[in-house]
Amino acid sequence: MASAAAGLAAVLALAGCGGGQNAADGKVTLKMVESLTNPTRTETLKKLISGFEHENPGIKVDLISPPTDQADQKIQQMLQSGKGIDVVEARDITVGSFGANNWLYDMTKDLDGWDGWNNLTENAVTYSKQNGKTYYIPYGFYGLSLFYRSDLVKNAGFDGPPNSWSEMAEQAEALNKPSENKFGYAFRGGTNANSNAVAIIEAYVADEIDRENAFKLTSGKTIFSSPKAQEAMDLYIDLFKKGSPPSSVAWGYPEMVQGFSNGSTAFLLQDPEVIATVKESQSIKEDQWNVAPLLVGPGGKAVQPVASAGWGIAESSKSKPEAVKLIKYLAQGDAATTFSKDNSLVPILKSAAQDSFYSTGPWAAYVKMTENPDTYVSAIQPRSVSWWTEWIKKSDGELQRVLTGQMSTAELLASWDTYWTEKMKG
Repeated sequence: MASAAAGLAAVLALAGCGGGQNAADGKVTLKMVESLTNPTRTETLKKLISGFEHENPGIKVDLISPPTDQADQKIQQMLQSGKGIDVVEARDITVGSFGANNWLYDMTKDLDGWDGWNNLTENAVTYSKQNGKTYYIPYGFYGLSLFYRSDLVKNAGFDGPPNSWSEMAEQAEALNKPSENKFGYAFRGGTNANSNAVAIIEAYVADEIDRENAFKLTSGKTIFSSPKAQEAMDLYIDLFKKGSPPSSVAWGYPEMVQGFSNGSTAFLLQDPEVIATVKESQSIKEDQWNVAPLLVGPGGKAVQPVASAGWGIAESSKSKPEAVKLIKYLAQGDAATTFSKDNSLVPILKSAAQDSFYSTGPWAAYVKMTENPDTYVSAIQPRSVSWWTEWIKKSDGELQRVLTGQMSTAELLASWDTYWTEKMKG
């Protein structure tokens, strides 16, 4: 608790007492807080902010970048306090609780008639509406894919990267050599560990999944109630025990990405933004890695949930017009293109369809998934519900108990099934 309090104090001190302050020179200062922090991304944001400030000399933007694994909690605390925050990075997994607590400003009226809507993809326009309100405009989209060491896979005698989860377990075990500090799979056991566990479950129940609610089967029951979910989770825990670093029991996003980019793990299941990070690696060369589509289940299908995040405004902000101006700037033209390319995001602009950047190299896997919707099924996870943050805390905690031998996979699935059955009744 003392550590958390100290961390928050540091962020609030950095943020200042309040956002949207008028400086002595008459400038409005916006406090902007990002969530998915990494050095490459922060540098890109700073360049874009500089461009915005050049075009809007009366506005100054202070960017605040908490560590990724603490960022959402710190943003929540800042929003709750109503201090030190104007422009905020909102995500599909946080917008439900942030919106339910009236911490986010609805930009609908401010964006009525905005000509930028015409340049956005259908997905970007759709995901700009959260329960009929516009709490954020997406800056790009995330979708899971498999990063793999092409050299290690070939040297181990495999024809190519794993196509299925069962093949992943086989290859990860073959490449797992703890005595050499070389491991198979960059397992996610820490923050947001539930997301990858759900990915394998959804692949196993893909034939009977409700595409409008990817936590439900077409029968109306939860995906966690299926016998196939039990099969999936048993394989997943086996993958941890036989093909992953023991320390990955506590790995979140930064550790997973580092584990792959520093050459210690051969496989990583992550979003496309990691492409930019891996390209900068000094440990693995360009011809030693690539990206493959999301792993399929026994039925030959995978479920690809579209994940989104974007820039919104704190309800407590005293400078909403200036904040809206910044968000419009980031969602248009060169600013939007630069951010999506530098962070390897599925873009929000229609113009990207003609850009060769997205059809070559590591991006080819995403094109393949898009072109084969019957294999890589698109489904909507219920991330915008007000209890999503509660779900993450519960599911991460229980998965941690399974990994440390304090809970069985059957007990975990029963708990998750009961939880979502009750929630979906309401």
